[in-house]
Amino acid sequence: MAEFDVDREASRVSEQVERTAERAQEQFARAGSVAGRAESADGAIQVQVAPGGLLTDVRLTHAALRAGTDAVAQQVMELAQRATRRAGDRMYRALAPVLGPDGERHLASLGYEPLPDDEDDVPGFGRR
Repeated sequence: MAEFDVDREASRVSEQVERTAERAQEQFARAGSVAGRAESADGAIQVQVAPGGLLTDVRLTHAALRAGTDAVAQQVMELAQRATRRAGDRMYRALAPVLGPDGERHLASLGYEPLPDDEDDVPGFGRR
């Protein structure tokens, strides 16, 4: 039976991780921001989220506030969900080529999945 060289295997894994990290960094540089954005049909409410759905920006116009707090809150929640799907799509498209088929499965398990082509994209706030 062949001996297992722990140091050599650890070095090999470390090099592989480093190469993958470099390729991922290159993909992110090419893809740009992986934030997801969405806005209401009238443009009165805009949201931006980081991958995973953390809200990073919310913009409201005076017109949005006229709808009342409950309507604004509901709209922000709906837009945040849409933006989160878009951020997941952008993250998936940035990392899937680097990680390959097994990585695609792991990305999907984290909620980073490609959007269907018929997902409604608002100009300036779509997949880009």
